[in-house]
Amino acid sequence: MILSAPALAQAPAADAAAADAEQGLGEIVVTATRSAQSIQKVPISMQALGAEKLQERQVKGLSDFAALLPSVSFEGIGPGRNTAFFRGIVPAGGAYASVGYYLDDMPITGTEVPDIHAYDLERVEALSGPQGTLYGAGSLAGTIRLITNKPKLDKFEFGYDVEANKYGKGDFGGQLESYINVPLAPTLAVRAMGYYRRDGGYIDNTPNNGTFNDGSSSTLTLGDNNPNTSYTLDNSDIAKDDYNTIREFGGRFQLLWQPTEGWDITPEITAQKQVARGYFGYDPRVGDLEVHDYDQTKNDDRWYQAALSIHGHIGDWDIVSATGYFKRRTRTLNDYTYYTVTYDGFGPGYESYLQFFDNCTGSGASQQCQMINPTQYYHADTHRNKFTQELRISTPKDWPFDVTVGGFYQRQKNELNTSYAIRGLDTITGYTATGGGDVAGGLIGVPAMYGITYDDDGNPVFDTSDVINPNGNPLGTMILGTQAVKGDAFYYVEQDQLYHDKAIFAEGHYNITPTLKLTGGIRYFWTDYKVRGFAGVAGSAAGVGCTTPLPDDERLTCVNTNPNAADGTGRYKEDGETHKVALDWQFQPDKMVYFNYSTGFRPGGFNRPLRIRSLGKIVNVAPFKSETLTNFEVGVKTTWNNIFRFNAAVYYEKWNNIQYGVVVSGAQGAGMTGNAGKAEVKGIEYDADLRLGKVTISTSGAFNDAKLKGDFCNFALNTETESIAQLSSCTLGEFVEGSSPPTPQVAAANGTRLPRQPRFKGTTSIRYDTDLGDYAAYIQGAALYQTGATQDLNVESNELLGNTKGFVSFDFSGGIKKDNWSVTLFLQNAFDKRGQLTRNTFCSIDFCANSSRTFTIKPQFFGIRFGQKF
Repeated sequence: MILSAPALAQAPAADAAAADAEQGLGEIVVTATRSAQSIQKVPISMQALGAEKLQERQVKGLSDFAALLPSVSFEGIGPGRNTAFFRGIVPAGGAYASVGYYLDDMPITGTEVPDIHAYDLERVEALSGPQGTLYGAGSLAGTIRLITNKPKLDKFEFGYDVEANKYGKGDFGGQLESYINVPLAPTLAVRAMGYYRRDGGYIDNTPNNGTFNDGSSSTLTLGDNNPNTSYTLDNSDIAKDDYNTIREFGGRFQLLWQPTEGWDITPEITAQKQVARGYFGYDPRVGDLEVHDYDQTKNDDRWYQAALSIHGHIGDWDIVSATGYFKRRTRTLNDYTYYTVTYDGFGPGYESYLQFFDNCTGSGASQQCQMINPTQYYHADTHRNKFTQELRISTPKDWPFDVTVGGFYQRQKNELNTSYAIRGLDTITGYTATGGGDVAGGLIGVPAMYGITYDDDGNPVFDTSDVINPNGNPLGTMILGTQAVKGDAFYYVEQDQLYHDKAIFAEGHYNITPTLKLTGGIRYFWTDYKVRGFAGVAGSAAGVGCTTPLPDDERLTCVNTNPNAADGTGRYKEDGETHKVALDWQFQPDKMVYFNYSTGFRPGGFNRPLRIRSLGKIVNVAPFKSETLTNFEVGVKTTWNNIFRFNAAVYYEKWNNIQYGVVVSGAQGAGMTGNAGKAEVKGIEYDADLRLGKVTISTSGAFNDAKLKGDFCNFALNTETESIAQLSSCTLGEFVEGSSPPTPQVAAANGTRLPRQPRFKGTTSIRYDTDLGDYAAYIQGAALYQTGATQDLNVESNELLGNTKGFVSFDFSGGIKKDNWSVTLFLQNAFDKRGQLTRNTFCSIDFCANSSRTFTIKPQFFGIRFGQKF
């Protein structure tokens, strides 16, 4: 738990603020267990960031509040493209998220969750450890809940906040936020919130000046040894300072109706649009806060969530119904040039991946065409639609025990349209045949008459017996047509995914004695998953009898998801249960010790077959298994004289069948999900608050020792069975026979540290409240600190990415308030440190070793905020 003195902007007046400063610590009421109670009475390790804390620490979205939660880490490449983790449980594959992400009672669970704007929130709750009993399969490792302020029937409220800010060496930004609460009748009220935000950038996309980030020439040889074929990468047309800007706006509307005593009906809709440009990480090889991007990077993320909450009573029974519909569309552009560089690095024989021609003169055998820019870029249009319904019934409060039982249903449909593309590929005249760049006497960009083969010495030669174009030139090397799969995509993914989740659950409490309480819970669930579509290159489409390019105006005309099924659909279904048992002893009214045993579950899934270039065919890939997490936790929650609060938990977690994404050698960069084995996590979490008159000191931290138990054997192609599977046994230092490039048998050895989670992470703040005449004032200093972390479970991949380093950064803020207005000055990362959070790459690091970026805390960031409350 993270608590502080009430923020100045919320204090009613200077004298009241001064009086409040002399009082003890406040209390936060949470609903983590689906019922309202003090956080000090909840027998699980959790933290709560109240509205005051969110405002005073300048929290705007996921990356901001994750920094204040010691057990939470995350990975990603920018707003709306980040995924959170708890306690080092960091899966790198699978169809489901490992952390639940909720807006009020509605799940927005998934990977790369939207960056929900943090304004007019009551609090953010972070529940560590498996929460499967009440929150389902998407909460394997923990749950994050954003709780909004609700309409009030008894008073009118209006407020606004205006902020101007700037990154130290970067650009200016600002935001405008406002809310209003209006009682319309004794039983009817509405509340609305709206905002606009612009963040200035701080990453510079600098001109590459003819070199890569390692200083080598940026001239590509284009897959052959021919000096007449080359292309020099130049990003000067899109080079720009402070290019990673954010523009977003959104709002929320809520209505509260009490049709009769004891019944609340609350419809609500939240909507947001966010456009983030550029990368939010930098490349130290280029320079401080600098990158070399050769194409546009942009994420246009728009979503809304409509929800209906009904809370009432039938007799003495408490009933809650929560219905929600979530719709999200993301349109993404991303530079993918380093994949082209990877193809180029493979050497001769890759001409057909790199040499494309258009802008021709002449015709027939005398036609001569010019080479186009061969670099790849990524564009995607993804639609997500989710319907959720939950019903909970609780027993009467005068019973000797209380039980909540419920049912849950969720249907989610995702539509993926993803292109790894080359601009103009769909309109090219032709491309160089494999070996055409080095065939003796070959003419580049001229239509070929003959095919090309290789002699006994491995040299390319014209095969005069293979006439591919009677009108071509006998020395031509260009095959007419395009390698585009659909549109300008060289590699295309077009899928419909359908998820169904159903569950029944129960959780109950029984007071064995007035101070000793037993809690038990169980959830039984059924989940099924279907996927149908296409993924691959033009050769993949030809392998299932499709003609390319596929039509632009129609989806799913070619299906290769599961050739073994009559309808081409990949399917997976599973059922299971999660459970928990907790015992808490309230040995004093303000002191508790507890034990919590809980389990979590993340379903397995279907793997589509993969095309192996060396075989020229598609091979089967086995499904991946479900993973489980078992948590043993002992904790204390104590308050001393209402001026000192100390909470701590010690835990041990066992993680089985870790789901991990693998790029298999020979599969042309395509991936699958497998199970990496077992791991364990040992850790300690704590938080403390001390209030001495006008001074409040708050601190929290987490230590996690997370490591692999047993060797993680790699995945490889079995040429005899023509399938891809995990090696049944593996030896450290040995390579998979016949793999190209060579694949180590052991991806990670026993004891390898789990990635992305620092061993220690913490934050401490000191706040002083005082009066300056008629003004209430405060000043606050805070420190963020964490140790370094590995970045990938696979040891070779982690060496390519590199570990992050530990850091300490300092934030300062201060403000004054009088009557209903307040002014706040803030300075974050005061000494402009590059606190490294994660290292990532959009292109798989196995192929694009030089494309990794380092994602840090914000560079120096300062501003002024003015607000009024009515």
